[in-house]
Amino acid sequence: MRIEAEYLRVIKERFKSVKTLGDKTIEQLSEDDIHWKPNKESNSIAVIIKHLSGNMISRWTHFLHSDGEKPYRDRDQEFLDNVSSKAELREISERGWSTLFETLDRLSEKDLLKNVYIRGESHSVIEAIERQLAHYAYHIGQIVYIGKQIKGENWEILSIPKGKSEDYLQQMLKKHQQ
Repeated sequence: MRIEAEYLRVIKERFKSVKTLGDKTIEQLSEDDIHWKPNKESNSIAVIIKHLSGNMISRWTHFLHSDGEKPYRDRDQEFLDNVSSKAELREISERGWSTLFETLDRLSEKDLLKNVYIRGESHSVIEAIERQLAHYAYHIGQIVYIGKQIKGENWEILSIPKGKSEDYLQQMLKKHQQ
């Protein structure tokens, strides 16, 4: 196995894992919940998703051939909470994630050491991928945290429940010994 192929496989899994956390959070929320924010300086989930999608479309469209900050991107507009429904929010989200995954699927092992630009700054493809993974995980973490604030005791846990770490560990050990 080549390290480059393994890296591309792993990074796709990591992005999918981050996406799943966001998707599972949004599933738990109502139409009103996606617009909730703890204070006027914070962003709602709808705004964060718009921002993520705008970033993804800008960064991953023509990834190897043009600056990641496209001239058509209106970043400031991404921070206006004008999403009309969860269905629209899902469409916005899927446009961004689809752009990302289509681009990752087209990358070859040879592409990993090429240089790309984001706002005129040169990055290796690996560095650009890692930069975006960190950015998306940061915002998905915000989305999950907001979801937990909204749902309170009705929150459906997305990871290992409190007090169940040992049970989970034993399940995983049993699963991987087979």
